[in-house]
Amino acid sequence: MKVSEAMTAQVVTAKPTDSVRSVARIMQQVDTGAVPIFDEGKVVGLVTDRDIVLRIVAEGGDIEGPVSGAMSDHVQSCKEDDNVADAAGQMAHHQLRRLIVTNDAGKLVGILSLGDIAVDYGNKKVGQVLEEISAD
Repeated sequence: MKVSEAMTAQVVTAKPTDSVRSVARIMQQVDTGAVPIFDEGKVVGLVTDRDIVLRIVAEGGDIEGPVSGAMSDHVQSCKEDDNVADAAGQMAHHQLRRLIVTNDAGKLVGILSLGDIAVDYGNKKVGQVLEEISAD
């Protein structure tokens, strides 16, 4: 199965200068836990609800400050034509729960999450990936 068959294609993005609060509201409105951060036409980061809690809320940071202070800037990606098993292996290797999905031109076309794999690829593979992600 190809990544394009399992990924979430409707992805909302934000800019690094958007406030943490505005990105959290986006997450609430579209019911997502991750938002890619876009700058000058390319993905420069990814922020998750967990990132906001650990890097801003827990540290007493400014929720009106730029989301760049909460985002991860080492973003892993895969291609939409990649095999889901290969993408799941990449997630396990890098201990990630999500991958940015791009087309051959490098344009963002979706996000692949463990949840997407669970629905379309099977709970057994997700269990294996989650076990590897959680390993020390």
